[in-house]
Amino acid sequence: MAERTLSGVGVTPLSGVGTVVWYRPDADLADPPAAEDVDATTELARFDDARTEAEAELKTERARTAERVGEEEAAVFDAHVQFLNDPQITDGVTDAIEDGLPAEHAVEQTFSGFVEQFENMGGRMGERADDLRDIRDRLLRLLSDGERVDLSSLPKGSVVLAERLTPSDTAQLDPTRVAGFVTVTGGRTSHAAIFARSLALPAVVGVGEGLQSVDDGTEVVVDGEGDRLVVEPDEETKTAAAAEADVHVRSGDVETADGVGIEVAANVGTLADLESAVDRGADGIGLFRTEFLFLDRESPPDEDEQYEAYVEALESFYHDRVVVRTLDVGGDKPVPYLDLPDEENPFLGERGIRRSLGPDSALFETQIRALLRAAGSADGTRLSVMLPLVATLDELFDARETFVSVSDDLESEGVAHEMPEFGIMIETPAAAFMADKFAPHVDFFSIGTNDLAQYVMAAERGNERVSDLGDYRQPAVLRAIDATVSAAEGHDCWVGMCGEMAGDPALTELLVGLGIDELSMSPVTIPQVKEAVTKTDTESAEAFAAHVLDADTKDEVVRRLADDDSPAQEN
Repeated sequence: MAERTLSGVGVTPLSGVGTVVWYRPDADLADPPAAEDVDATTELARFDDARTEAEAELKTERARTAERVGEEEAAVFDAHVQFLNDPQITDGVTDAIEDGLPAEHAVEQTFSGFVEQFENMGGRMGERADDLRDIRDRLLRLLSDGERVDLSSLPKGSVVLAERLTPSDTAQLDPTRVAGFVTVTGGRTSHAAIFARSLALPAVVGVGEGLQSVDDGTEVVVDGEGDRLVVEPDEETKTAAAAEADVHVRSGDVETADGVGIEVAANVGTLADLESAVDRGADGIGLFRTEFLFLDRESPPDEDEQYEAYVEALESFYHDRVVVRTLDVGGDKPVPYLDLPDEENPFLGERGIRRSLGPDSALFETQIRALLRAAGSADGTRLSVMLPLVATLDELFDARETFVSVSDDLESEGVAHEMPEFGIMIETPAAAFMADKFAPHVDFFSIGTNDLAQYVMAAERGNERVSDLGDYRQPAVLRAIDATVSAAEGHDCWVGMCGEMAGDPALTELLVGLGIDELSMSPVTIPQVKEAVTKTDTESAEAFAAHVLDADTKDEVVRRLADDDSPAQEN
């Protein structure tokens, strides 16, 4: 048969060739017995036993995921435990059992209602529907003594096809055995997509019901960069995919075709990520998320624990820059031992620097002490520190004053330390508008395009209903980036980017043309971005960027990005 193509959303710029293995965990329950034949006491005991066993499994999976994938990704299992013990859910199941349903049917009925409720909410709340399905399926398996499909031991070269993959499913996948996965549903911000990027797995999601036509055992190509699944590929397609999979890792610094150096660094969310960043050829760390040090514990890390973590990162990249972001909690990053407010819209509330200068000021000072000590260590000469969600000059000045005060304390105590390179993240429209005022007071800007797009476009990231509006290819977002770079000109202030946009090799020429000095991303895309840098001529890139910036709509931006025959490209 001739090859055919199914389109979806590629979530990693990787390709894989393999054989289809369908994963269908859902099993229909038989009709329940008559209510008078159900012993409610026995069924309630079975439900409680299943919950206890499910919680134990979740804690084990959380620890394994934190080690294999990352602390930030593993935090999803904390939410699962909370759902498992949520009184609305447990009371719903209990009521259904007391009304005469067996435990399995009571779980199915109760969870179905909540799944539908969350799906109708859309956005990040809509994504919680998959979390609920994950917990439901776990409970049903335990109640029925069913065998769990072991996705960690699939035959080598398997391509997993599924309606959807839950966090528990995706965390099992072994990149040495699985050539990729494809799902009917999902988007770039789904848990499956996030895990795929962390595991460096080729993946395409959101293919739609057409995926059901692909049979077990069929040979396929998962083309994450081309946003497609190729069914029964010909030899030419397989050869091209295999060539793309054979990534050439550049361990040294890279330059554009005309000799302009561009730093290509890694975003790191756990110490376990350091090895992956080194292996993929990162030129240092452009975003060291410190939240992982503060999660999944009963109390915050002390100064020495933080110091050791920062020094470990510096030792992994002793010739390169390591940019550490101070604690960024609030919004979608709760910390159990902090008194975080229950805010109606947490993304517009007390998060990032607002907490560090407010209720978390003591934690902030402890973190600064550890950072200044790390900067003063033997390998700390290239430590940089940046502040999240800065919106005003007052926040910048107050934070800088805290750094000076902590430095004075360390000096009086005779503790070795240094002031690190100091910068801010450009994530808010306010920071972009005021970048010319910030520039004289900082050493660098780091543009966080995920939040910047969300705030510029007033479109919550992760909300699939407004995902097109919140795209970083919107003209307003590109102009905010351009304004930031322009504001830094004439000052001793370099400009980096650590949002998802930085890791898209299709946009490397545009970003070089806009004047970005450093690009930081998930380690999985570093080789492709480095390759794109070497093929870019800065003069042509600048003309290309001007051409793209002149677009009035996102559709026009997309067309100009894809137009190899544009006037800018011909320069």
